[in-house]
Amino acid sequence: MEWNGAWSDSSEEWSKVGDMERGNLGITVEDDGEFWMSFTDWCKFFTEADVCRLINTSVISVHKTWHEVVHFGSWTKNAEPLLNRCGGCANHKQTFLQNPQYMFDVTKEVDEVLISLQQKDLKIHRKVGQGENLSIGFGVFQVELNRKYRMHDIVTQKCVATSTYINARAVFMRRELPLGRYVIIPTTFKPLTLGDYMIRVFTDVDSDCRELTEDKPRVRCWSSFLGYPQVVSHVYVHEAKGLQNQDKTGGADPYVIISCEGRSVRSTIRKDTLEPEFATSGIFYRKKPRKPITVEVWNSNAVKDEFMGQVVLSGSTKDTFDPQTLQLRKQGRQQADEMPGNISLKIVTFTQLTAI
Repeated sequence: MEWNGAWSDSSEEWSKVGDMERGNLGITVEDDGEFWMSFTDWCKFFTEADVCRLINTSVISVHKTWHEVVHFGSWTKNAEPLLNRCGGCANHKQTFLQNPQYMFDVTKEVDEVLISLQQKDLKIHRKVGQGENLSIGFGVFQVELNRKYRMHDIVTQKCVATSTYINARAVFMRRELPLGRYVIIPTTFKPLTLGDYMIRVFTDVDSDCRELTEDKPRVRCWSSFLGYPQVVSHVYVHEAKGLQNQDKTGGADPYVIISCEGRSVRSTIRKDTLEPEFATSGIFYRKKPRKPITVEVWNSNAVKDEFMGQVVLSGSTKDTFDPQTLQLRKQGRQQADEMPGNISLKIVTFTQLTAI
């Protein structure tokens, strides 16, 4: 049903607007479902409005294009906590992570990310007294650069954005996020609420958005020979201070590498600073708990990078997730010798592989 008041298709107001002016405004007065009305009437007769944005995902276009990833999922119930997928919003801390989880990467220094969560249309059920929209929303967490498995703990992660929770058909968010790895957790407001949804992620470059379905490394047929993880460790490197000058101008371009059992995580380079904030974390499933974790600071150079110091961590289960400030030291046999600067970090280790 179309508006039939002032400025409707057959109203006399249009006789006062010339064809050229209509063309300049892109106005077509036809029986095509589109109608016009004054702003005063619009405020008077409408209480809500949905704005539909058409996002350009074309491969070839002269205008701004977006990389789109679409996932369909459901909030489902299971008595086993690791299999339950209807844990409710973050207010329910014990069950919040018992929801679907989607991981994506920001590979630019900063990227604009659009996230849309849409629930299934239930209008057809309203005739039988059902069909009301669920209250839905989502949270976005920055996680370890090398995470591959589902999140099981919020304390070790950083929440970077939370949508509003509303009983609307769709919830939308637009954010600028720095380079890193992120996890989206779409939820209903209350736990044990079942439903279907579609989640879409739009980024400037490919985000490799995928659902996280596994909780820990699989036991393989060769695990009995090559070993299986005994503990899991999370390392967060906050910052370094008092580093030694490396450049002629009196600065440095430092970055940090967290290494364990042949695997490593590397931060981005922090330009021209002796007090870099790294804010970099890694997660390691360790087959040999007695083998230490090393955190090294390097200075980026065009020809050869320079070692600026390291700390060696035992990664014991006795470690608490309290901040530590440790003196940088040399490598190898000179490991006991100090180097200028210190590094602030947090580390925690668990024997239960689904603890982080």
